[in-house]
Amino acid sequence: MAMPANAPVHDLGSLRIDDRHRSSSSWGKRLAIFFGLLVVLGGLSGGVFTFWNQKPVVEVAVVQKSANNGGREALLNASGYVTPRRRATIAAKITGRVTAVFFDEGTPVAENQLLATLDDSDVRKALDSARADRESAQAAIADLQVQLRNARITLHRAEQLQKAGVQTQEQLDNASTAADSLEAKINLSKSQVDAAQARIQVAQQAVDNCTIRAPFKGIVVSKDAQVGEMVSPNSAGGGFTRTGIATIVDMNSNEIEVDVNESYIARVQPGQPVTAILDAYPDWQIPSRVRTIIPSADRQKATVKVRISFLKLDPRILPDMGIKVTFLGAEQRKQAGAEATAILIPKSAVHDENGKNIVFLVKDDKTERRAVTLGGSRGSDTEVIAGVSVGDTLVVKGPGNLRDGQSVEIRK
Repeated sequence: MAMPANAPVHDLGSLRIDDRHRSSSSWGKRLAIFFGLLVVLGGLSGGVFTFWNQKPVVEVAVVQKSANNGGREALLNASGYVTPRRRATIAAKITGRVTAVFFDEGTPVAENQLLATLDDSDVRKALDSARADRESAQAAIADLQVQLRNARITLHRAEQLQKAGVQTQEQLDNASTAADSLEAKINLSKSQVDAAQARIQVAQQAVDNCTIRAPFKGIVVSKDAQVGEMVSPNSAGGGFTRTGIATIVDMNSNEIEVDVNESYIARVQPGQPVTAILDAYPDWQIPSRVRTIIPSADRQKATVKVRISFLKLDPRILPDMGIKVTFLGAEQRKQAGAEATAILIPKSAVHDENGKNIVFLVKDDKTERRAVTLGGSRGSDTEVIAGVSVGDTLVVKGPGNLRDGQSVEIRK
C-alpha cells in the first residue's frame, strides 16, 4: 500500500547509542557494583567482629566449705523420710457416736489423757440393770438367812421332842428338810450375786470403752473425727462411719528410714556414722548413726531398708519430712598425716578434660582454668580436696567451648 506524501518518516538511526555514552555507562555500573560489594563486606566483617567479641553469659557459684564430717570419707548417699517408731491411730473399741472431742492437731497429750467420748446412754442402762440384779439377789439372801435361822430353831426343837418321844420322826425330817432347802436357796442367791457382779463388770467395761484415751505421750498430728460422727473399729456404713479418732506420734521416737540398693548394702554397718540433711533445711547437717539394717530385701526395688537414729533430736525434725543421708567411712588423711579439709562445689562446675577434672574460675570477668582433685559426692554437690579455695567463684553453667582467659559476662 502506498504511503501518503505527508506521512512522518521514522529515523531509526537516531536511536543508536553513541560509543562515548556506551563507555561511560559501563564504568558507572562497575563503580556501583564495587561500592555495593564494599558495603556488604563491611557489614559481614562488622557482624563477624561483633560475634567474635561477644562475651559468653555464664552462671557462677561461690565455693563453700563442706560440713565437718570428722575427716571421714563419704561411702554412700541415699534418700528417705523421717519416720517415728511410735505412731498410733487411736480408734474406739465399739461402734458409737462421738459426743465430745478434747484435742486438736498439734496438741501435746500425756499418757492416758482423755481424748474423746462416745454416747454411753445405752451401756449405762445395761450397767444400772446389772447393779439392780445384784442388789435384788443380795436382798433375797438376807431374807433367806432370817428364814434359815428360824428353820434351825425349829429343827433343834423337833430333835428334842423326838428324843423325848413326843414328836414323830416324820416331823423331825420335815424340819431338817426345810433348813437344808433354805441353805440351798441362800447358796443360789449368792451365785446370782456373783453373776450380777460379772454383768456389772461387763457393763462397766462397755461404759469405759466410750472414753478414748491416749496410749502414750506424744503429739496429735491428725484429727479424724468430729462431734456427732459415728465411729467404729470396723469399716461400716460406707464413707459415713469413721474408723479412727486421732493419730498420735511420739516425737522422741523420730528416726530416718532409707532404701539402700542391695548392691551397696555391704558398705553399711550398724553403728556407722551418718550425716543427714533435711530437704526443708539444706544448710543444716544433722549427725546421725545407723540403728539397724532390716534383714529383708525388696525384690521389686532391689533395695534393703536401713533405719538411722538421730544423735540429737530437734523440734524442727517432723515425721514424713524428706531427707538425704551420707554414710561415712574411715577417717581420710593427707599424705603429711594432717586431717583433710574438703570443700563443696556443684557437680555441674566440673568438666572432664582428657580424663582430668577441671573447673573454670572467674576473676576480673575472665575465666581461669584450674585442675581439681575430687572427693566424695553429696547429692548434687561434690567435695574438692585440692585445686580451689573457699570463696572462689566458679562457672556452674555456660557454653561448652569456654577457654582459659576468656572474657565472660556473669548472669545476674
